[in-house]
Amino acid sequence: MTSPAPDPVRETRRKREHERQAVVFGLIIAFLLIVGLAAAAMYTGAFSSPFSRPIYTPVAEAPQPEPCLPQVEGQPDGALPVPYPDVQVRVYNAADGSEPLASANEDVLAERGFDVVDTGNWVEKLGQSEVRFGAKGITRAYTLAAQYPDVRLVLDDRKGSKVDLLVGEQYSPPLSTDRVLLDAETPMKDAEGCMPADEITPIAQVTLPQKKG
Repeated sequence: MTSPAPDPVRETRRKREHERQAVVFGLIIAFLLIVGLAAAAMYTGAFSSPFSRPIYTPVAEAPQPEPCLPQVEGQPDGALPVPYPDVQVRVYNAADGSEPLASANEDVLAERGFDVVDTGNWVEKLGQSEVRFGAKGITRAYTLAAQYPDVRLVLDDRKGSKVDLLVGEQYSPPLSTDRVLLDAETPMKDAEGCMPADEITPIAQVTLPQKKG
């Protein structure tokens, strides 16, 4: 009995299937080899995986806390306001514009009795207005800040007791005298969330040439 003759079409189809399978298995084996080599390289430290790098989220630097009022000798109940003539103030414009903004504040403060010793333009633009001062000028800074509805108290490393008013972009004019919550016989209140001055790292003082004595 003779065997049936092979079907050429079937043989061709089978040959092509074998070729496709060989290609697929070859690709799978090549992929596994690449993965294995990469894993071995990461394990031995030849290169680091991008997934092993820590992800850092930028954190905005917290503003310097405002200092609390100090203990003042002879004032056991708390620091009292400093008489206006004893507060030496320099007034600087830190907003877009020119010096007249500082001069306008000079006029108001001088009319109330503050000793305004200089005015001019600040070295940079600020958003919120600031009162800057050293450790010896904290009570004077609080006395000056009480004249305004919204200023930040910023401690710097100056040695003297002069204070600087920096009039920023978000400028608010001085309060009317009847709204200034100061009384010569009533201790001033600490700024909300304040810290003792000796626990604060002061910023560096910026000194501008003075035009006045």
